[in-house]
Formats: sequence, structure tokens, C-alpha cells
Amino acid sequence: MNIWRTLLTRPEVRTANQLRSVLRNPDCACRGPVYSMYRDLARTPADSQWLSKNQLRFDITCIPSCTLCGEYVKTKGHYHPENPSGTAYPEVYEVMEGTAHFLLQRRDLGDIVFVEAVAGDVVVVEPSYGHVTINPGAEELMMANIVSSAFASEYGFFESHGGAAYYELPPGLLEKNPRYPSVPPIRRLNAKDCHLPIPIRSPLYDLITERNEVLGFLNYPEHYREQGS
Repeated sequence: MNIWRTLLTRPEVRTANQLRSVLRNPDCACRGPVYSMYRDLARTPADSQWLSKNQLRFDITCIPSCTLCGEYVKTKGHYHPENPSGTAYPEVYEVMEGTAHFLLQRRDLGDIVFVEAVAGDVVVVEPSYGHVTINPGAEELMMANIVSSAFASEYGFFESHGGAAYYELPPGLLEKNPRYPSVPPIRRLNAKDCHLPIPIRSPLYDLITERNEVLGFLNYPEHYREQGS
């Protein structure tokens, strides 16, 4: 059994009503809770102190296997603001259980990437990309993320555009969102084939227990770009 399942309590729950503005069918009759988010987790007080000192947060999200009026269940989707240097904050994810499809779209909509990932895969949301996570599988998706705690996510663009540039419908059909007048074709990638801008691996939490300096990328991505990472 995943050790984290014994530690997850008091989640923040995203409801169908909170997702309505980003659904393919905003009149969907679905009601009630959809997925659970467990924020600011740590295994030990020392880990918690280190994360806080470095302005980092470790979260876990659990998304059941289901559809919402013909669309695979998904997260609401958001962008990250810019840090003081003018570079948007990145984020890193690990699939712990199940299957995930990450739909990433650059803020200027010049690039849209569809990443397929399974348990053990790590995916980096690079600066200036908004992102939605979809569970297309027959089992619950459990994923972890590490992100800067110095900002609040921006949901407005996705809310005003009815979600991301594409919807995923069973059995894996990607349908363009008509509220986007012009978008490029999707680039499809497998997580194992993705270039990672920082040297990370699964399990993601090991980077915390090791006090790994590479996590500085999440607050200062501009420094890693300068070094050619």
C-alpha cells in the first residue's frame, strides 16, 4: 500500500460546481465532490521546516476514474504568475498510482503539449505553461507535486475560456475547445521521452529528504536557464 494513503487527512475537495466553468458541457448535471487535494504535506517536522524555509510545498492530489458528462475527469487548470525576475514559476509532478494525461499550454498559446504518464513518471511544467491533469484510466490517479509556496495559482484564463484548448473524451479523443479561435496542433509526448530541465527522478519526495538544491529551480528557474539546464 502507498505509505501516503495512511497520512492523507482533511483534503481540500474540488466539486463539480467549482469545475463547471471549465467543462465541455457547463450545463452538466453532475454534482458533489470530484477530486481531493492534500496540500503542504511532510513526513517529519524537519522536512516541514525545510520546505517552509525554502518556500516550497509538497502536495498530493487524488482523482477518481470517472467522466463528467462525456468528458474524462480533470483538474480545473491554471497558470502560474511571474517571480520577481519576470520568469513564471514552474512545477514538478510525479504519478504515484494510475495514469495521467498532462495538457500543457503556453500562455501565448504558441505551443500545446499532451504528455502521457504512468506510475513512476515525472513531468515538469515549465515556466509560462498553464496545465490541466486528466485521468483517462480505469483506476484512481494519485499524483504528487512540488511547487513554490510564494504565489497563488491563476485560474481566470481557464475559467473565461471554458477550460483548456482541448477536451479529452473517451476513448481518448481530443476535441478542440471552440472558445479558442486559433491554436496549434497538439504535440504528443510520452513522459519518459520528455526533456527535463532539471535532474529529477522518482520518488519525488526523495529530493526533500535529501535537501536537494535542484529544487531551487521552482523559485528561481532563471538561474538554471543561465546555467544551460
